[in-house]
Amino acid sequence: MAEYIQIGALIEKDNGLDAYGDISKSDGVIYALLETGRSNDLFSEKQFGEFGEAAVLTLVVDAKQKNQVLEDLAKNLGLNEKGEGFVFEETALLKCS
Repeated sequence: MAEYIQIGALIEKDNGLDAYGDISKSDGVIYALLETGRSNDLFSEKQFGEFGEAAVLTLVVDAKQKNQVLEDLAKNLGLNEKGEGFVFEETALLKCS
């Protein structure tokens, strides 16, 4: 089993900013990165004509804690209630020396 797993989320910018602080301090999160930009799909709110503000949250997590981190992330982002956003688990990360 791999030591680390990458988890990513494509979400509305405000949701990403709110979640970043909480989830980056969670047990099992080794590294967290938040990038923002604009997207013309997935989100209903469009602040810029055809485009809305989006965020990409990337996490590197301890593989043993990935399920808990995924659950915490989905809950923190309110994905079940809001119905907008996308969370994915990437393949195992290999550490190169």
